[in-house]
Amino acid sequence: MKLTDLLVKCLENEGVDYIFGIVGTETLDLVDSISQSSQIKYVNVRHEQGAAFMADVYGRLSHKAGVCLSTLGPGAANLVTGLASAKLDHSPVVALIGQAGVERQHKESHQYIDIVSLLEPATKWNTQIQDPNTVSSVIRKAFRLASMEKPGSVAITLPENYAAEQITDTPLPIAQLPKTAPHPESFIAAKELIHKYKKPFILFGNGVVREGAADELEILINTLQCPAANSFMAKGVLPKDHPLNFFTFGFKENDAVLPGINEADLLIAVGFDFVEQLPNAWNKNKLPILHIDTLPAEVNEYYPVECELVGNIKRTLQALNNTELPAKSWLPSGDLHANIKTAYQINQQQEESLTIENVLHLIEKHTSENTIVISDVGAHKVSVAKTYQPKKPNRLIISNGLATMGIAIPGSVGAKLACPHDPVICITGDGGALMNFAELETAKRLGLSFTIIVIDDSMLKLEVKQMNKKFGESYGATFQNPDFVQFAESFGVKGIRPKTLAEIEAILKEPQQEMVLIDLVTQNNK
Repeated sequence: MKLTDLLVKCLENEGVDYIFGIVGTETLDLVDSISQSSQIKYVNVRHEQGAAFMADVYGRLSHKAGVCLSTLGPGAANLVTGLASAKLDHSPVVALIGQAGVERQHKESHQYIDIVSLLEPATKWNTQIQDPNTVSSVIRKAFRLASMEKPGSVAITLPENYAAEQITDTPLPIAQLPKTAPHPESFIAAKELIHKYKKPFILFGNGVVREGAADELEILINTLQCPAANSFMAKGVLPKDHPLNFFTFGFKENDAVLPGINEADLLIAVGFDFVEQLPNAWNKNKLPILHIDTLPAEVNEYYPVECELVGNIKRTLQALNNTELPAKSWLPSGDLHANIKTAYQINQQQEESLTIENVLHLIEKHTSENTIVISDVGAHKVSVAKTYQPKKPNRLIISNGLATMGIAIPGSVGAKLACPHDPVICITGDGGALMNFAELETAKRLGLSFTIIVIDDSMLKLEVKQMNKKFGESYGATFQNPDFVQFAESFGVKGIRPKTLAEIEAILKEPQQEMVLIDLVTQNNK
């Protein structure tokens, strides 16, 4: 068989259901081989960045690597942002990239750039196939590394002259990734550390979501009877009404959780990734750290680790919960819990204005526990991270590593394909929306149904606020928008421009039977 036929068999062996991409001359053989697969559906998208974002969100929700495809040169360059985002957000993604034949890689050549060097900082691992007989091992290594903690993006470049070469090989068997646990002595040290301090505060992150350790974490919180707060990407792990849920930390400004953290004498960091926010922002007092994660800690003066439990987070917490831990039974002074709920507008809306916070309350009220909300990056992401409370983990998708604008619309395509029976709501600013609006055509062509809410204020609001605060004025952050309703309708998508919350509420109450775009002209832009 030709090399690309074997490559596709390897992808089938890995359980790949979808490949998101754009065809190019150097990938014709690969796409032809994909077309012969009875298992894999090829989704031709409108921009390679959109393909990477679809693979990213698909990977987060399906718990297996999402796959994207591009050709050489400009196609590969267009993948970079999406692959870098997947790397920092720890989403499992495998990129397949066509390349010029090896006979023209030693000289200046049309559309040729060194893709491996280009993608080196944007991926967890990437390589070019040098020997056609290594395809099976390269594919197996790629998927294993993409999914291994901490997950990320990997890329495989295939020179065009190898694509149709005849080879004899078979896919490699798949071995389950090992689930490690800390040494028993580490648990003794952790227990002694917890006994030593009176006011532990638990800070947990996306690792708890990836490792499916929400139940075990809640048991630990209930046992210690101490406050806990989540990072942006770990919302939904702890129920909204849990009395020890102190909601979200990690904001650059107006972080209402910091007074509670500052009052603690020990921080227990569980599955927290530094890409969400460095410790010098939330541990200014340099409190001692009990580090619980899949990898050893990156120690610095603001992350002074006194004890580490390194291994599978779920198994680690299960073992820790069996060590007869003491109850600390403490809460931060004052009524910090109530103060946070007020500051983050977690309570029900008090007025009928068309604010993003009020819309988030409606989403919370009228959607099921399986509803997936995807937030783009911008000022509204801060509102989502503060106000919206998902009912389960991994039901709110936020890019908070690379924090990439433009992820929400293509990400919604990936979400709907990963979870076809779950409602999907996309929340995006007008800046991020127009970066990848063309993927609306992809979603429509696939017959997908989800709701898109565009925050329409004709500005990059976060940057406007920051410049006004720093300079007293803003520059270069405003623009004109198209008529989003007419724009959506030109793609065959229903568009509405509500004037009241009741109109949005009516849409959210209905089953998602078609794509709907809500042009939310915000209060400050009326």
